[in-house]
Amino acid sequence: MQMNDMILVSVDDHVIEPPHMFEGRMPAKFANRAPRVIRSSKGRDIWTLDGKPIPMIGMNAVAGRAKHEYGMEAASYDEMRSAAYDVHARIDDMNANGVLGALCFPSFPSFGGKMFFDMEDKDLALACIRAYNDWHVDEWCGTYPDRLIPLAVLPLWSPELSAAEVRRVHAKGTNTVSLPDNTTQAGFPSIHDESWEPLWKAIADTDMMITAHMGTGNAATHASDQTPIDAWILTMPISIAVAAADWMHMKIWEKYPNMRITLAEGGVGWVPYFLERADITHDRHHEWTRAEFGGRLPSEVFKKHFMTCFIEERFGVDILDYLNDDMVTWECDYPHADTTWPRSPEVLWEAVKDLPAERINKITHGNAMREYKFDAFSRRPRERCTVGALRALAQGVDTEPKDMGGVTPGEDGRRVTSGDVERMLRESMSELA
Repeated sequence: MQMNDMILVSVDDHVIEPPHMFEGRMPAKFANRAPRVIRSSKGRDIWTLDGKPIPMIGMNAVAGRAKHEYGMEAASYDEMRSAAYDVHARIDDMNANGVLGALCFPSFPSFGGKMFFDMEDKDLALACIRAYNDWHVDEWCGTYPDRLIPLAVLPLWSPELSAAEVRRVHAKGTNTVSLPDNTTQAGFPSIHDESWEPLWKAIADTDMMITAHMGTGNAATHASDQTPIDAWILTMPISIAVAAADWMHMKIWEKYPNMRITLAEGGVGWVPYFLERADITHDRHHEWTRAEFGGRLPSEVFKKHFMTCFIEERFGVDILDYLNDDMVTWECDYPHADTTWPRSPEVLWEAVKDLPAERINKITHGNAMREYKFDAFSRRPRERCTVGALRALAQGVDTEPKDMGGVTPGEDGRRVTSGDVERMLRESMSELA
């Protein structure tokens, strides 16, 4: 196999929602209260949700910027690459990157939908969630069903309403739902609480994939305001290990053996030690903790039910023998700072080129297509899905980095700290107020 023969499907990208997305999708009684974009006196584009401003319109949408601008949030759509929010341009950028398919997490509602959860008027919040899902499934993914994988957010304040939404979006062709990696941090009961049973049953009945993006609950913490921001960025993916341990100890895996969860943007390099530690912990302590995994080891539960994914990990590829290679996938993270766009094939190929072709196919697209039920080949001949074939469609796409302006935290020459980023966020909120 050569690099251009690879087929790439990303299980973690992001969409920056366009301003028009709620138009015509809200019930008439809520039409005037739908989320909308306004422009401030300083030229900042701002989403308002239930009358409250959302501080970051782009959520780290820095793809296409020069790297010295990576620390700056886009203040308007003009400061983003249009592929962040325009579906046709997104396909162009996917072609330029040789990527066949992508699952795209929300941005302004947050990756797991917390902005909707926090709305006081739950009837309005439910209408917003349904409208969001309809836009995402019908317009964003429906425009290119051979390229984009639908994902839904849920009204988690009610397991019964969530179960109904699972069944509704499944009927529309959706096979994936986004949940916070820690529901208690989103203001809801623990995942171990029996109140969630209607949701678990609906997910199992529809054979949905749960996908929990890192940072939606157990966000990596800032050690101090003086800590270099690099230290926080470093620990972001690994922070999902806390949630992984919690989910792994749930009873649902035994009750619903078809259920699976993806630890989105969590990486894979930490997993072998995590599983070894899980089995040691079980051996030492289960007799007094009463932990029970249906006769299996914790590591066996993880390897069957947990999908892991990586962006750029040579080490992660090297330790595949310690994982279940049927449950490892690749992610692009477009348009965020960790993305390898527009050189994803080159970066990934350096990590996988010595693997057998069968294993390359599994982790680059096969596992994702099976577990997310993304049957792109039924709509598009396989030979038109390769890196080489897709890049041939993108000859006119400009991928050169651009300076897009604005102020970055480190422009005064000091090393950027966690406190600097928190200060910039407070100043942004002050401007919105």
